[in-house]
Amino acid sequence: MAKKRICIISTGGTIEKTYDALRGILTNEVSVLDVMLAGLEHPGLEIARVPLMKKDSLDMTAADHALIAKTAGAMAESFDGVVVVHGTDRLTVTGEKMAADLGTPRVPIVLTGAMRPYEMRATDAHQNLTEALLGVQLLEP
Repeated sequence: MAKKRICIISTGGTIEKTYDALRGILTNEVSVLDVMLAGLEHPGLEIARVPLMKKDSLDMTAADHALIAKTAGAMAESFDGVVVVHGTDRLTVTGEKMAADLGTPRVPIVLTGAMRPYEMRATDAHQNLTEALLGVQLLEP
């Protein structure tokens, strides 16, 4: 059985934030998605990553939402599914932009995020990424 090809587009958000000890703040400067993916068993998937931006969704502009939608639409043409890792504060804005610009895509596109960064204890990041990867395989576009 052929592996399903899934594209993960990373945009930043809480799910990818890491603690900068020198400044004492959480930032979107370094992605933790590769670490998260290494901790998952996904033998039936071939995963490609597209690091699109590293932003807190509160800092996103209309142009950012349009770029995410355009990129997701382009990736949907050559993959079996697309997962967009995004900040939760403006996730719905990007979802609405995708719906308006893309209509019904050829394959499922799933947006996911987290309320707590992956690096923190009691985070929902790992579970949310796992469920997004499952959903993108099972859902209809």
